[in-house]
Amino acid sequence: MTPLPLLSHIPGPVAPPIVGHTLTVVRDPYGSQQRFIDRFGPVYKTKVLGVWHINLCGADAMEMVLMDRAQSFSSAKGWDAIERLFAGGLMLQDFAEHRRNRRIMQSAFRASALESYRKAMVPALEEMITALPRGRRFCFYDAIKDLTLRIGCAVFLGLRPDDPQAARLNRALREQISAALSVIRAPLPMTPMQRGLRARAQLRAQLRGLIAPRRRAGGDDFFSRMCRARDEDGNGWTEEELLDQFNFLMMAAHDTTASALTAIVWLLGAHPQWQVKLADEARRLGPDLSAAGALEDMYQTDLVIKEALRLVPPVPFIPRRAVADVTWQGHLIPAGASVTVNPGVTMMSPALFHRPERFDPLRFAPNRAEDKAHKFAWAPFGGGAHKCIGMHFALMEIKLLLAVLLRGDRITLSGRQPVNWQRLPIPRPRCGLPIVLSRA
Repeated sequence: MTPLPLLSHIPGPVAPPIVGHTLTVVRDPYGSQQRFIDRFGPVYKTKVLGVWHINLCGADAMEMVLMDRAQSFSSAKGWDAIERLFAGGLMLQDFAEHRRNRRIMQSAFRASALESYRKAMVPALEEMITALPRGRRFCFYDAIKDLTLRIGCAVFLGLRPDDPQAARLNRALREQISAALSVIRAPLPMTPMQRGLRARAQLRAQLRGLIAPRRRAGGDDFFSRMCRARDEDGNGWTEEELLDQFNFLMMAAHDTTASALTAIVWLLGAHPQWQVKLADEARRLGPDLSAAGALEDMYQTDLVIKEALRLVPPVPFIPRRAVADVTWQGHLIPAGASVTVNPGVTMMSPALFHRPERFDPLRFAPNRAEDKAHKFAWAPFGGGAHKCIGMHFALMEIKLLLAVLLRGDRITLSGRQPVNWQRLPIPRPRCGLPIVLSRA
């Protein structure tokens, strides 16, 4: 076993016994990080879940780590906590292996592919949003997590939401996500990890039976395209590689999109004047959202989405592990050290954004363009070789859902207390975001 590097030269707060800084960071990740930055500077260490992490803070640090021009930082080793469940996924690969698999996967995200996904998504979204309750209180976060899972089965697998096969896949994916977020990491009896690993095996067995038919018959859904995917040299995936990549992609697409949509709906409910602007814009798009170019004229929606992702990014902290010694801001980052960069806190910096705590979509308008202050001033999708490959798909899904919803409905927040966000590991409102939908 490789010994952990000594970090005595890195400043940081004294770690309480056993729990270290875990509770402090989990309870208030943004506030605690800002306090540590004020006290120790942009390079400091904390002990979370028994592991010392070097926190490299700010836009310059994100550019250095995420662009990783010298290949000094491993994404796979940074995300090793989820490796047992999602091994072989794109985010859990580095350097040449990552480049090879990203090139193959890119064929399923080309413009022509996105066009086919949009055509499949519109009728499914219209049906599902029509089924949401009207005139009574419900928790939007729970509803949207269920909806995005069912949309995933429709678009990624070409299955109808009411298909029994889709229900089994949804259950398996939920069990894996629950296990990935659980505190107990060993597959002990009756634990989420045991259920998650069992669900992983079930999901793989179910998908394995689809591979040969999809390779023969084709199809425009995502899984069929991945079955046929090839890079420019004609290289594709083995069955095992395909199952690993698809399992990870379904998880990543589901939880992050649900978090982003919940943040947008929260902000629109809190700022009804912007809700009116987006509803007017949605009605001007024309009757058929599946038509080519239907989403091009959504300027106001783009501003709101960008601001929501700044305030509540789906991945507020990004882990890496150093695989070579690196010197940054006068500090040696030794090989083997766990490293964390902080897009969430950086996007709340007053050095980059005017009054960053305020909801102000116009900060992204061309006459202000606050996000252009630094290459990594606005980075909710990460950056560098591991920048989210599904970014354009996610933005398309978010725009479509908002357009379908706001054409006919108004959002009213229904909670009695201010919305408090749990930021880690993927943001969600602690209250579930109770809302009421009413016909416009």
